[in-house]
Amino acid sequence: MTNKRVSTVETDISMLTDWFRSGIKPAAELGIGTEHEQFLLNTKDYKRLGYRSLPGIRQVMHEMSSRGWNPIEEAGNIIALEKNGASITIEPAGQFELSGRIVSTVHETYRETLEHNRMLDQMGAELGFMRLPMGFDPFWRREDLDWMPKERYRFMRNWMPRKGNLGLDMMTRTTSIQVNLDFVSEEDMVRKMQTAQAFQPVVTALFANSPFKEMKPNGYLSYRSHVWEDTDPDRCGFLPFVFEPDFGFERYVEYLLDVPMYFILRAGKYYPSEGITFREFLKGNYEPEQVMEDWEVHVSTVFPDVRLKRYIEIRGADSGSPKMIAALAALWTGLLYDKQALDSAHSLAMSLGVEVIQGLRKEAPRKGLRASYGEVALHELAASVVRIADGGLARRAEKMGIETEQKYLNPLRGILARGTTTAEMLLEKYMRNLDLDLFRLILNT
Repeated sequence: MTNKRVSTVETDISMLTDWFRSGIKPAAELGIGTEHEQFLLNTKDYKRLGYRSLPGIRQVMHEMSSRGWNPIEEAGNIIALEKNGASITIEPAGQFELSGRIVSTVHETYRETLEHNRMLDQMGAELGFMRLPMGFDPFWRREDLDWMPKERYRFMRNWMPRKGNLGLDMMTRTTSIQVNLDFVSEEDMVRKMQTAQAFQPVVTALFANSPFKEMKPNGYLSYRSHVWEDTDPDRCGFLPFVFEPDFGFERYVEYLLDVPMYFILRAGKYYPSEGITFREFLKGNYEPEQVMEDWEVHVSTVFPDVRLKRYIEIRGADSGSPKMIAALAALWTGLLYDKQALDSAHSLAMSLGVEVIQGLRKEAPRKGLRASYGEVALHELAASVVRIADGGLARRAEKMGIETEQKYLNPLRGILARGTTTAEMLLEKYMRNLDLDLFRLILNT
């Protein structure tokens, strides 16, 4: 696994920084990508699909490969699918994830999401399964679930219990929505990362959709968000250094250098890393090309609220309906892809301060829009954020000459007007129908 050394650690660090810098795009080429996960349940007993069960994940993957999706295999098992720039992957306990194509408008990502879910519904009617888009599995224990045959997950499964109490729950019982956006310069990346990190409590509250665990209320509106807080402090959660004056590509590299590696990948085979940090790894004898391959893998094994790759991954939302997926894409597109909106959003974000952001972030999973910290009420902050995004989408439509994407914010406007989240609506229904089976209550909603 080693070769002669041809570069210094300092050169390597410069290469790693340049890897992020290579993500800079011209303003005319900025794209929008969404990713969403959901549970697949057997329609007879509502159990989560295992890999080899019938119906099962392997069966679903094979069926999709017969419909034009190209299979990707590991050890003879289909573990992913690709088609026209989109991909489908399976999370550790079979959560089904679509990583959509990079598109120019929210209209396109909404249509893609609808098409994907319609296809799954059609297949489900034929094979006997149904979709459940919620942030945390409301029914099943971790012990009831089947692990997918991916070697990467075997290493993560062994590592998680060493770092937190809920890492295995994160792997097996959570699903989320994610939006991926581009940057035009290092300064632009910094402003977008700061804005996205600051408003994670807003997203946690507006998209809260995980109030049940093992058939009972769990005390949270977004239990998924709580799970992430007790997963792995080395690689998850809030990144306070994003708000420091020296933040940029190099500072993010410094953060990643001190995160322990899960494994080392060589020619498709995984090897134990013994928990060394990437900084320690660089002291080994590896070719530069090898180092960069390892770097790309390592970057994908950290899970902060906002993750930098050669684009920005904005995480933090519980899984939900296609309308909620489009709402998240519209929210971040409106905030970050219009200069006036980004100026306003960034100014508001920086005025909060790290203490307030962290305070709201701690309260949001339990209290949703009712959370507050000091003089800042999350409901009011969320309303301001949605207004800024709405204005950004209006100007963006005029500039691009497209139909406005503002309508996709309607679900968020409804939540703000009611003052109650999807999770609270489910809890209210549960309390009104205590004699109603939770399967029927949730699956018929």
